[in-house]
Amino acid sequence: MSPLYFLKLGGSLITEKHRPSTPRPEVIRRLAEEIQRARAEQPNLQLVLGHGSGSFGHMAARKYNTHLGVSTPAQWQGFLEVWWQARALNTLVTEICLQVGLPVMAFPPSSTIVCQNGQVITWDLTPLLQALEVGLIPIIYGDVVLDKGIGGTILSTERLFAELVPLLKPARLLLCGQEEGVWADFPQRQRLIHHLTPANLETAWPALGGSEAPDVTGGMLEKVRAMLDLVNRYPNLEVVIFSGEHPQNLSLVLQGYPIGTRITQ
Repeated sequence: MSPLYFLKLGGSLITEKHRPSTPRPEVIRRLAEEIQRARAEQPNLQLVLGHGSGSFGHMAARKYNTHLGVSTPAQWQGFLEVWWQARALNTLVTEICLQVGLPVMAFPPSSTIVCQNGQVITWDLTPLLQALEVGLIPIIYGDVVLDKGIGGTILSTERLFAELVPLLKPARLLLCGQEEGVWADFPQRQRLIHHLTPANLETAWPALGGSEAPDVTGGMLEKVRAMLDLVNRYPNLEVVIFSGEHPQNLSLVLQGYPIGTRITQ
């Protein structure tokens, strides 16, 4: 069977996270080209591509606390603002990927998922699965979703990937962001943890902090927590957290080179 990887391009990597609604199109293009090169080296590689919202979604989401629920007219207006911002960034990412030859197709969570008190209760994956079967690359992204209990909420890309892992059983889940990996001494950033497991977690735990820019879906601490939970439940899964700021890193990681922090059982 062809290997399947989940790949997330972090919002802090593809946008100027401290400047509202400011993309980094040259970075997005470079990353797309690196994916294309890796696929040329591994023609059978299957991908589900995801990306964060960065400065497009998180600032509006924090202003309205959209992730905590939606009920008032002002909150619904905020819900729509977050939806629009996330969609705008996704449109740009999709366009650039298509320009470099990646066969991508976006599947917005807001149009396919319904939650109940923050938990996914329905997700129509039929189109996404068929896209994979015919050789396309589905794109998902951090987005607002309607919620039968609290009106609306936000699902991060990592959360979406976690929902997909038991169904699609990827071999690797790759988180491509700004940080080199998981640091043992954040924010000094002198000692990188190359391999993180539940057994050596205590070494890293005191140093794991939140994001340095607005991020309503959690900083590094929440990411590591979520990824450790995933590898605990699915021992064959390998997670890699690495920096996409360095040219060729993404292409090399897709080809299996040891870069960043590996998280395994």
